[in-house]
Amino acid sequence: MDELPMRGFIGHLDESGFLPHSHQVFLYTHHHFTIEYNGNQVVSVNITTQEQTPVNLLELKPPVDIVFTYSVKWLQTSVKYEDRGKLQHRSSFFPKALEIHWLSVINSVVLVFLLMGFVVIILTRILNRDFRSFSIHDDEAERFEEDDEIGWKVIHTDVFRYPNNKLLLCAILGVGTQFLTLLGGILSMALCGVFNVHRHGAINAAAILLYALTSCISGYVSGRFYRQMEGQRWVWNINLTACLFTVPFFFTWSVINSVAWAWGSTQALPFTTIVILMLIWLCVGYPLTVIGGIFGKNWAGNFNAPCRTKNIAREIPPLPLYRSQFAYMLVGGFLPFSAISVELYYIFATLWGRQSYTLYGILMLVFIILLSVTACVSVALTYFQLSSEDHRWWWRSVISSGSTGLFVFAYALFYYFDRSNMSGTLQSLQFFGYTVLTCYVFFLMLGTVGFVASLKFVRYIYVYIKTD
Repeated sequence: MDELPMRGFIGHLDESGFLPHSHQVFLYTHHHFTIEYNGNQVVSVNITTQEQTPVNLLELKPPVDIVFTYSVKWLQTSVKYEDRGKLQHRSSFFPKALEIHWLSVINSVVLVFLLMGFVVIILTRILNRDFRSFSIHDDEAERFEEDDEIGWKVIHTDVFRYPNNKLLLCAILGVGTQFLTLLGGILSMALCGVFNVHRHGAINAAAILLYALTSCISGYVSGRFYRQMEGQRWVWNINLTACLFTVPFFFTWSVINSVAWAWGSTQALPFTTIVILMLIWLCVGYPLTVIGGIFGKNWAGNFNAPCRTKNIAREIPPLPLYRSQFAYMLVGGFLPFSAISVELYYIFATLWGRQSYTLYGILMLVFIILLSVTACVSVALTYFQLSSEDHRWWWRSVISSGSTGLFVFAYALFYYFDRSNMSGTLQSLQFFGYTVLTCYVFFLMLGTVGFVASLKFVRYIYVYIKTD
């Protein structure tokens, strides 16, 4: 009513017994509306069933004529029309839902502390033992030869060998950093009360503008890493960085918008809006990417690897299945996903349902927890990989951390088929098209977090060892 959501019960189900099982289905036929107003403007609205006796549907025989009634109570209030959003904010979630939010946050915080404690153990006890074993005399070190946890020192001449496809890797790091900045900016603006739940396109407009303005960050980070990795095709690097997300986004959006046009849907954007979006990227986003790439290329220092890299790469020993890329993807993707799984339901219900999400403080906390869990898991997995004398940690840290996007997509499939009532070509195309883009953003962001955390960890452990 007047763009204010109303939530009420249309009936309830009573179940009793297991063997034999019995149940009753009741339908509320009377609803009471309480409307608060200030002047000629509606400020608040609520719907209840009062204490009317519901109809037992199992006792009726078809055909059935059911009479629905309602009553309305008008209450004058001193709350201003401009402040009605605060009332909506306080009543956006039911008490049980809010309790579930906090239980989810507590569960995620416990997970973060466990993972951070595990990483601290690695950095203190295990690594200190490794450092001591590496510094003893050769004849005393023979008793450590069978210990696979000290194998990371053996590959010190290969661990800083630049990876294959470093052009694509640097572009992923640049765009991932841009989305981390963009999402942090949107959440900060939401915490400051910039967005109103009654202005549904405010967050979308802010995201488009912030994406264009933060393009300089992606260009700078990508150009800086590419120059440090001694890349030569820096023009290709800038163009790939500018198109890495924009091209898939415009392709997916153009397909969905074309289908909406064909179906005559009002969700199809007009031609003038499309031209404006294209001009924003061509006149703001792409030039800022180029400028950021130029600064990143010119201001980048040397990589300064702690260890010298040999010309010939060391042979990687056979690895068991539990240390394969697939196993690392399962662990590196599932643990961060478990920290946000409960919150994902409310986000999906807001994007594809009728709920209004206003708990931006909890969302910011969950976002920080997600980044922390991803960094801790990435450090642990990188240590285990190096201990097995596998120096190919560059891409694996990105893929393992970014695999959280696959778990998000799997949850989206569960939500679509089990929790939603969506159907039809256009609605399904919108859901899966934008969900794939969201999972792609998760891959870019968390892959960047995992790579940066692993890079700092690798630098830390190799800067203290003595090499021949």
